[in-house]
Amino acid sequence: MAFKQITESVSAYRHLENMTVAEILTTINKEDKAVPLAVEKVIPQIELMVHAIVDKMLAGGRLFYIGAGTSGRLGIVDASECAPTFGVPYGLVVGIIAGGHKAVTEAVEFAEDDLHQGWKDLLAHAISTKDVVIGIAASGTTPYVLGALEKCRENNIITGSISCNPGSPLSTHADHPIEVVVGPEFVTGSTRMKSGTAQKLVLNMISTSVMIQLGRVEDNKMVNMQLTNDKLLDRGVRMLMEKLHSDDYEAAKALLLEKGTVKKAVESRRS
Repeated sequence: MAFKQITESVSAYRHLENMTVAEILTTINKEDKAVPLAVEKVIPQIELMVHAIVDKMLAGGRLFYIGAGTSGRLGIVDASECAPTFGVPYGLVVGIIAGGHKAVTEAVEFAEDDLHQGWKDLLAHAISTKDVVIGIAASGTTPYVLGALEKCRENNIITGSISCNPGSPLSTHADHPIEVVVGPEFVTGSTRMKSGTAQKLVLNMISTSVMIQLGRVEDNKMVNMQLTNDKLLDRGVRMLMEKLHSDDYEAAKALLLEKGTVKKAVESRRS
């Protein structure tokens, strides 16, 4: 079957400029509703990816996301949230974007077209066979990501991919390809919309599932979260009070601040 870039297909809607605001919002919402259903179809592929990551991390490896534009930014967001949410070291999950840090907030012209820079950026992090690399590209054709995954496979590094076109070139370079086909965008080719939403959902599923498997969650609580603001401190204190069956807020707060995480605070009382 010939490769077709559904992400570049013409929108099903015409003359958007003539729509009322209510019509625009309602139609975008209608299109967005299809995204979780598309993600549901690829859960088996996501499961295989999660198992591969967990196995590598238990052996001391790391997880890398690499992408350009919206896809790269989504990878950076997910990676940056793992340490504060689950209490893992910064650097266990790493997001890399074409064009470097500047590209997080600004478009860097032609950065995604460099077939060799993605691998160079991974080498700067001392990438090895202990690690897993997931390439993210809605089109599945981004040279920066394609080149990175191709070199990873040449060097026996496990690869995954998240794209939104069936049979994309990116998938051929991935040991664990994930293709979430959400159809044409509301604004033709604007893959920050449904495609971006699909990628975000999959990234949430991957990182959360991995961290649960690594024991970073107990029951349904983030017992290893970092106490980086008053809201999280208060959440942690109440979590600790529940676990210790205590109604003494100040005592729980003092213990939590001393130990640093809910998990460590609970363990100190049990030892």
